[in-house]
Amino acid sequence: MTFTSLKPQIENIISLTEKTVDTRLKHICELLELEIPHYNWVGFYFKNGDKNELKLGPYVGEPTDHTIIPFGKGICGQVAVSNKNFVVPDVAAQDNYIACSITVKAEIVIPIFVNGENIGQIDIDSNTPDPFTKDDERFLEFVCEKVATIL
Repeated sequence: MTFTSLKPQIENIISLTEKTVDTRLKHICELLELEIPHYNWVGFYFKNGDKNELKLGPYVGEPTDHTIIPFGKGICGQVAVSNKNFVVPDVAAQDNYIACSITVKAEIVIPIFVNGENIGQIDIDSNTPDPFTKDDERFLEFVCEKVATIL
């Protein structure tokens, strides 16, 4: 499955207005985890009200204890502060990495902006070392832009 062929499927999920936002986000997670072999955990984190922390939203993959992440902590918390994509080819080389599973080798986090404000992110863990390319990054930016339209 190529990123190009996944884009219409993402748009279709987004367009299912009879389904809740959380249901559509969960379907996106399921699609990405199923169709992209190096996506082993796919989830969304969102700003938790007025607090400087992220709260776990819909996801697929191994259960995680990291349901709340303070801004600045781990890869997700750093993206909440920097407002920039963060691609980690080797999580073991990151000082500020919050380990979710010993099987995770790499991570990519892309922020979601609504009206110019970083309100959340998509977070993907991979059990494959250094799997993420610029194509992954561009595709996930597309996903986040589409998700922003329903938030």
